[in-house]
Amino acid sequence: MNETAIEDSLKPFLLVLAVSLSVATLPQIVSWFRQIPYTLLLVIVGLCLAFVDIRLVDLSPELILSIFLPPLLFEAAWNLKWSGLKRDLVPISLYAIAGVVITIAGIALGLERLARMELTTALLIGASLSATDPVSVTALFRELGVERRLTTLMEGESLFNDGMAVVAFSFLVGLPLGTQSLEFKAILVKFFAVVGIGFAVGGLIGFGISYLTQRFDLPLVEQSLTLVSAYGTYLIAEDLGGSGVMGVVTTGLILGNFGSRIGMNPRTRIIVTDFWEFLAFFVNSIVFLLIGDQIHFAILGENLTIIAVTIGAMILMRSLSVYGLSRLSNRLAGSEIPIPEQTILWWGGLRGSVSIALALSIPAILPEKESIIATVFGVVLFTLLVQGLTVKPLLDKLNLSGDRALIEQYTAAIARFTALDRVLQHLAQIGKRPGVEPEFVRYQETLVKGEIERLQAEIEQLQQIYPNLQDYTSEQLRQELIATEADTYAEFVKTGRLNRELLPFLGQDSPGDD
Repeated sequence: MNETAIEDSLKPFLLVLAVSLSVATLPQIVSWFRQIPYTLLLVIVGLCLAFVDIRLVDLSPELILSIFLPPLLFEAAWNLKWSGLKRDLVPISLYAIAGVVITIAGIALGLERLARMELTTALLIGASLSATDPVSVTALFRELGVERRLTTLMEGESLFNDGMAVVAFSFLVGLPLGTQSLEFKAILVKFFAVVGIGFAVGGLIGFGISYLTQRFDLPLVEQSLTLVSAYGTYLIAEDLGGSGVMGVVTTGLILGNFGSRIGMNPRTRIIVTDFWEFLAFFVNSIVFLLIGDQIHFAILGENLTIIAVTIGAMILMRSLSVYGLSRLSNRLAGSEIPIPEQTILWWGGLRGSVSIALALSIPAILPEKESIIATVFGVVLFTLLVQGLTVKPLLDKLNLSGDRALIEQYTAAIARFTALDRVLQHLAQIGKRPGVEPEFVRYQETLVKGEIERLQAEIEQLQQIYPNLQDYTSEQLRQELIATEADTYAEFVKTGRLNRELLPFLGQDSPGDD
């Protein structure tokens, strides 16, 4: 690639980045925009650019699958706690496997019967739309302080059904080309082979890097290894005929829950987590902006009937899979997923970048390619703008909005209590200074003690009304203790009294943890 070509490629990339970062700052300037999740705001801006026919770059499916998808999957898997995933492994597995089959079959049947579409084409649309992408919904969950379990259910399903969707699509795309047949045995063999190779490659790389990082304490090297592992796992698994998605998810789960514990000290874990948080923000900013920017309104208009049928079938199948499989999981494993949470899982199952990448990757030889792409784009747009923008009101309606405001009130009271307690200690010291009026010091102490007593009563009242605040306080204290211990080890390393930082005892999961 010559210098001119590099410069021509760099300019659109920088333009996309500049627009994305501008959108990120918009809610800070205009408060009204804070009501819209950041990723959805990017889609809307992209739509506005598409409406005036400004195309930033060409959205290549290979770009999404090979460059954008691995970091998004790894970041989600890195932050997904095994204890939460283990608790809800049955419902997540049901959603990710049976849910994908139900979605594909339901959408294909609806399009064949109502839109008179060929079955092979309808199956490709169903496979493309079977992958959920709830990144904007889970971001909203964190902002509102929604219960952690709901986030785990949604993220866990998304991580694994992405892999199922890609496996199903890679098989179904061969039907119209004549390279595959709808034989149950062939489907089963291919499924286990592709998924098995992905898990095996992800496991080998994940555990290998976990034990490797035990041998040294170099935060930047360990951070770089996680980046290499994300892309390396994806490429190796794909080259071996396996699922790169499953490989990356497996590697991320192992490094996030095992490798970061045995091979990284708390300071390094924070560095790596911050790095992946930045990378996920960076990639999501580009992907969601380009999703909106790639819409062609004329082609959407020509396929409105097919899009409407697909949306109806998808929503119906999503309700059958979530409510039906949740009921099955509640009976089999005692999952106890209540109806309000099932409703959020149903309505929050958005579609996004994976669906679009799969649709765009359909071979050009198929005459229905444009219709499939238009349908998938239309459905993705509906889920992002209609479902995505109505999740927050639905959370409020079902009383699942979380306790973010309560935690902020509680944290503010704790902070003020701590600050005034330090003021009281300072007053006790300065009371002995020559030239300081004792009466003035006593008066100030009386005022501060009165405010401390009021704050203490407020804190105790909040803890009695909302017992979950006790867990929040314990977790905050635990993090403080870990930070103190890690800082002490760092001081010993700095002075040469230790070769490397030790793994803090407080950073380990206790035997009683799930």
